[in-house]
Amino acid sequence: MRPCPRRRLVAVLVLLCFVGPLSTDMYLPAFPHMAVDLRTDASGVQATLAAFLAGMTLGHLVFGPVSDRYGRRVPLLVGAGGCAVATGVCAVAPGLDGVVAGRFLAGFGGAAGVVIGRAVVTDIAEGAVAARLLGVLMALAGLAPVLAPLAGGLVIEAVGWRGVFTVLAGAALLVAGAVLVAVPESLPPDRRHPGGGRELLRTVREVSRDRAYAGYSLAFTFAFGALFSYIAGAPFVLQRVLGLSVGASSAVFACGAVCTALTGAVGARLAARTGPERLLRTGAYAMCAGAASLLAAALAGALTPLVCLSLTALTCGGLGLVTGNATALALARVPHAAGTGSALLGTAQSALGAAVTPLVGLAGAETAVPVFGAMTACGAVTLLAARWAGRADAVGR
Repeated sequence: MRPCPRRRLVAVLVLLCFVGPLSTDMYLPAFPHMAVDLRTDASGVQATLAAFLAGMTLGHLVFGPVSDRYGRRVPLLVGAGGCAVATGVCAVAPGLDGVVAGRFLAGFGGAAGVVIGRAVVTDIAEGAVAARLLGVLMALAGLAPVLAPLAGGLVIEAVGWRGVFTVLAGAALLVAGAVLVAVPESLPPDRRHPGGGRELLRTVREVSRDRAYAGYSLAFTFAFGALFSYIAGAPFVLQRVLGLSVGASSAVFACGAVCTALTGAVGARLAARTGPERLLRTGAYAMCAGAASLLAAALAGALTPLVCLSLTALTCGGLGLVTGNATALALARVPHAAGTGSALLGTAQSALGAAVTPLVGLAGAETAVPVFGAMTACGAVTLLAARWAGRADAVGR
C-alpha cells in the first residue's frame, strides 16, 4: 500500500478543493442585490451559477483525460491561471451576459483543481488510506463553505458584490502559486495513457460500464444535486421568505457547512473501522430525512428560521458522509484510469447542478417548495444509487 502523502501536498490539495465551494458559496448572499443591479430576476442571477457549473462540466471532460495522458502538474497550472483571469472579468463585466460568460470560463478552469486533485489522491494512496485522505480533504474543504458566505457577506456590505469576484480571482492566483511550489508530478510516464481520441473513448466506455462505479457516481452526483438546489434557492428563501438579513442568511449557510465538515471529519476517522459503504448509506438516509422534512414544513406553512436551520443541519450532515465515501468507492473501482474516472464524476456532478439551479427559481423568489422538493428528489436518488452500488460492488469482489 502506498504511504500517505506529505503534509505540504495535502495542504495544497485542500486549497484545490476550496476552489469550487468558494466560487459557488462566497457570492450567494449577493444574489438579491445582483438581481437589482443587473436588472434581472432570480432565475437570471441563478444562471450565473449554472454557467459556472456548465463550465466545470466541460472542464472535467477536458482536464481529466488530459491529465491521464500528459500528467497532473501542467494542467493544474493552466486551469488555475485561467480561472483567475476569468473571475477577474466577472468583477468588471457591465451586464449579466458578461458575468455569465466569465463564470462559464472560470468554471472551466476551476474544474482542473477539482478533478485532478482527486486523481492525485488516487496516484499516491489506495484502499482505506485513500478513503481516509479523501474524507480529510472533504472535511477541511468544508471550511470553505463555512467561511465563504460569512466573508462574502462582509465584502458585499463593504464594497458590493463585484468585490467578491476580485477576492476570488486572488484566491485562484494563490492556488496557482501553491501548485507551482508544492505539487510534484504524481503520475509517472509509465502509467499514462498515450493514445488519442479513440483510446480516450475506449477508457471512458470501460470506466462507465463498471456497475459499482456507476452507482457510486450517481450517489455522489445527486448528493451534489441536492446541495446545488439548496445553494441556488436558499438565498431567496432565507431573505425573501423568512425575512433574514444578509448577515443572518450567511450565518445559516455557514452552520450547514459546519455540519458537512464535521460529519466529513468523523467519517474520515471511521472509514477504516466502519467501512465507507456503511457510512455512505447512513449519510444518504440522513439527507433524505432532512430534505423531506424541509419540504413537509414548507408545504404545511410551518417553515421558520429555527426549523430551517435544524433540518438543513441534518441534510448537510448526511451530505458530509456521502461525498468523500462515494468518491473513494467509485475511484477504487478504476485505479487504472483515475483521471478519467474523476472527470466523469465531476462532469455528472456539475452537469446536474447546471440543470437544477435555474429550475428552482422558476416559481419565483417567494416560495420554498421548489427548492426543498428538488433536494428531496435528489436525496432519494442518492439513497437508491448507494444501495444499488453496494450490491454491485459486493458481487464484483
